[in-house]
Amino acid sequence: MTSTTTQAPAEPAVGAGPDRPAANPTQLQRPAFLLNAPFSYRTDVANNIWMEELADAERVPDSRKAMTQFLELYGFLAGDALVYVLPTPRTDGLQDLVFTANLGIVLEHLPDKDTVVVSNFASVPRRGETAVGVPFFESMGYRTFVPETWFEGEAELKHLHDNVYVGGYGQRSQRETYDWMEREFDMKVVKLEATDRYLYHLDCTVFPITREQTLVCTEMYEEDEIAELEQYTEIIDVSADLCYAGICNSVRLHNTILNASHIHDLKVGTEDYQSEIGKNRALEDIAGNLAFELSLINLSEYHKGGALLSCMVLHLNRYSYAFQLI
Repeated sequence: MTSTTTQAPAEPAVGAGPDRPAANPTQLQRPAFLLNAPFSYRTDVANNIWMEELADAERVPDSRKAMTQFLELYGFLAGDALVYVLPTPRTDGLQDLVFTANLGIVLEHLPDKDTVVVSNFASVPRRGETAVGVPFFESMGYRTFVPETWFEGEAELKHLHDNVYVGGYGQRSQRETYDWMEREFDMKVVKLEATDRYLYHLDCTVFPITREQTLVCTEMYEEDEIAELEQYTEIIDVSADLCYAGICNSVRLHNTILNASHIHDLKVGTEDYQSEIGKNRALEDIAGNLAFELSLINLSEYHKGGALLSCMVLHLNRYSYAFQLI
């Protein structure tokens, strides 16, 4: 597929411009992301249903393969974006630190672009990550806030446009967190209750692909929730089966959609193969209809932790969404 982007957005980020260079990556007029190399990646504690269904021996990650796959993702993003690598302060007690999308969220709508809400983890083996995230962001000049109620980062809260977000609650985050954020940061959060144990974060069922359009698994939510969401975005409906295969666990980089796929590891004709190829084809169709390209990266070692591509990427800005494809 080929596509063309428009010129850069007319309004630069506050604090950045010809006479005022960016003071942090959120102000940068180029995509910026936060990743973490898998030095502390472990699967000792099974803290989601995907992990629970694997035997202990099956879910032990191959550390060399995990690093190779991480570097493929890092290299792809770094080819056209600024990519920070979150330092790993120790290798014990931080088994899921590599999944940076849960570390917090950079609030895109605030004019100074200097505010991060760092996660207050419901998942017990992840609670040590908050103490890693706060000083990291503060060292770059960000203001940091940690809610008193459960919240697991941008994997649970997606920016749509302006001051409008969509937030998932019910399993790893609490509705009260979004009530607090609306009061504290002058934002609107459309709240969706997660009820499926396999789709326990919002990024499993919701993926904003443009500022106007969002992939949503409507069958997972109540009619009134979907009706409210439709007031703020055009919904592209995707099935639960596609979500189980990871269609919404995607990341946008300019005119490219990135998604994880281990299709070449699977035996042709098996149920897993059919599920994976069905997801890839559906995402390719959606991407093509919107003038995107699709790139697939094998992250099979991270499946052992119950994770897919979007789990490993925290947006430091959403500059890619400033472009409209034509």
